[in-house]
Amino acid sequence: MTSPSEIRRKRLLFRSWHRGTRESDLILGRFADTHLAGFDEAQLDRYEALLDCADADIFDWVSGRAAPPLEYSHDVTDRLISFSGTVSPR
Repeated sequence: MTSPSEIRRKRLLFRSWHRGTRESDLILGRFADTHLAGFDEAQLDRYEALLDCADADIFDWVSGRAAPPLEYSHDVTDRLISFSGTVSPR
């Protein structure tokens, strides 16, 4: 039987890979592939809230064009920004 936590991770992974723009799919999908399995429930909450943000805002944060607002300035966003700087495009 699949646990509620596993179902949630699968749903978040799907949302990460199906954002609507290829750039966002690659940034968030690769990040989710790498980090979701290790997130605790609180981190999953923060990541889920991050997925509710506009793609343009997330792209500005990871590209360094803008700093995330205080409500999104946390460990998960920091990991995403750090991760996106280490991933080379295919």
